[in-house]
Amino acid sequence: MLTERSAATVRATLPAVGAAIGEITGQFYDRLFADRPELLRDLFNRGNQAAGTQRQALAGSIAAFAGHLLDHPDSRPDAMLARIAHKHASLGVTRDQYALVHQHLFAAIADVLGEAVTPEVAEAWDEVYWLMANALATMEERLTAEQDVLAAGTWRPWEVVARHDDTPEVAVLRLRPADGRPAAPFRAGQYVSVRVGLPDGARQIRQYSLTGAAEGDERTIAVKRVPGGPGPEGEVSGHLHAHTRAGDLLDLSAPYGDLVLDRAPGADGRPAPLLLASAGIGCTPLVAMLGELAEASYPGRVTVVHGDRTPATHPLRTLHTELTGRLADAEAHFWYEEPTSGPGALTGRVDLKAVPVAPGTRAYLCGPLPFMRAVREQLLEQGVRPADIHYEVFGPDLWLASVDAAA
Repeated sequence: MLTERSAATVRATLPAVGAAIGEITGQFYDRLFADRPELLRDLFNRGNQAAGTQRQALAGSIAAFAGHLLDHPDSRPDAMLARIAHKHASLGVTRDQYALVHQHLFAAIADVLGEAVTPEVAEAWDEVYWLMANALATMEERLTAEQDVLAAGTWRPWEVVARHDDTPEVAVLRLRPADGRPAAPFRAGQYVSVRVGLPDGARQIRQYSLTGAAEGDERTIAVKRVPGGPGPEGEVSGHLHAHTRAGDLLDLSAPYGDLVLDRAPGADGRPAPLLLASAGIGCTPLVAMLGELAEASYPGRVTVVHGDRTPATHPLRTLHTELTGRLADAEAHFWYEEPTSGPGALTGRVDLKAVPVAPGTRAYLCGPLPFMRAVREQLLEQGVRPADIHYEVFGPDLWLASVDAAA
């Protein structure tokens, strides 16, 4: 992957670059948005920019990529790259934008590190950047070609057929194409990007999981309103909650995402046992997986795990329960932070010590990163192979779960 000379230079300079990369990415975004303000208005998540999480994500992904090249010189961190590529494809990122990023990123590196950026150092990190950028661009072009996006464009108009408020915080929108063309097929666990026009003229984009099995050309998403607090209020989720009703039009991307069910037989030739664990709005892709399993009358063991504040805040709780009940060999364990009662209801945080986890289990997790790390640790303690634990990450830190999974 890296030339020997560049690898030696990157290894020697990675501590210094890593220590300064937060400042580097801060300057990078300042330069980028000064040059191309429309990118902040219409492409980048302004909430993540305001909170600083997008800057941390860029810094982390570059450092993780460089570290992988040094520690595993004969391989590439494709799990991390695939997650980022799916997200970029859903946003309509193009290959030429990587040259723009390179221009401003390397100007920021030179400005922050000064004389330490010798021609040799610049050449080595340039090699790292283009290895990552070209790999991502190639993956993204393949993904968009598979969706025929190159011919049709990233965005299509969809009509809101119906809306209902599943909880006070979660609105469920049922949609169908408004352009007369059939809806693209999708796999349970995938998401679409939704682009909305805001009062200040911005067109901001967010991703939402498709929550049910495909029914003709109709698709369903669940939107959780993000209240203000330690971070900024969710401007897209708030706008959708306040203004979106039946008959309205939304711009949607094709479906993307690599967290999809593997229904291949287990090592013993029988249907593999599955565990679907979620917290909060993270249940949305896993409810879609349950729908797919129910439609296929999956005969294997399925264990459903979810954590939430209360039953009233549990998104899609009725559907979560109903789909579990339709499977031949399945049970649900719902943990709530506030004491509650009912079949399968437990009090406290998710704890798998009392949940039987069968040998050969394939696990699918979605929720806040601390939740997924805790569940992953519990699964490893019960003998689940690291390669059989799969993640979906909401937010900009797509690289984190993949790095954890490889640890």
